[in-house]
Amino acid sequence: MRIDSKKFAKFFPDPENSKEDLVAMGGDFSSERLYYAYMHGIFPWDDNPILWYSPDPRAIFDIPTFHISRTVKRKIKKKLFRITFNQAFRDVMIGCSFRIMEPTWITKGFIKGYTKFHEQGYAHSVEAWNANGELVGGVYGVAIGRFFSGESMFVKESDAGKIALTYLFNALEKDGFTLFDSQVINETTASLGAYEISKTTYLQKLKEAVKVPYKWDPPKVEEVEEFLFNKLKHSPESI
Repeated sequence: MRIDSKKFAKFFPDPENSKEDLVAMGGDFSSERLYYAYMHGIFPWDDNPILWYSPDPRAIFDIPTFHISRTVKRKIKKKLFRITFNQAFRDVMIGCSFRIMEPTWITKGFIKGYTKFHEQGYAHSVEAWNANGELVGGVYGVAIGRFFSGESMFVKESDAGKIALTYLFNALEKDGFTLFDSQVINETTASLGAYEISKTTYLQKLKEAVKVPYKWDPPKVEEVEEFLFNKLKHSPESI
């Protein structure tokens, strides 16, 4: 993507030189601004005004060692859900925006901006469908080069979101991704294997991962399943 780097460099301070997690306020959700932000270790959170963060420490996953439970493994083997890539991006974001008894940070502005980013090939979704053809789980995020930023996950039927996430991790591993950004650690991501590193280390890893900033074209689901099931067969205790 061609962008005016000088323009955005004036708006976003270099996160490596910032001691604060919050690095900028305002702006918009244009694809160019999102692209520049993610390329430099910055992401938006909240939008009135838009707040841009680059936290220290930073939560990441080692892609090959993503952990799932035995229960989830059994459900994957039974193929209880049909998994797709990039078939219902906006619907996945809407599913992720739903919160019970608390406000959501995934507002209409986020949905509009990231849907446009998706249409341009930089944001992706993985969907889980039940036997009735209903969308019951999913995950979405941003991919640039060999870098993926996991944004949010939702679930309507038990473990559907985690199964979609498992397919995502295996697709990324199959395609040689080197960095999965989880931004800020929480109880769920920690249970799946996320851990924290310093912002300086994160930015070094990011720079290497986006050195060739190509658009990701996810592999066919059948190829991901073959890759995943082969790992399950030979390493039943972990993925």
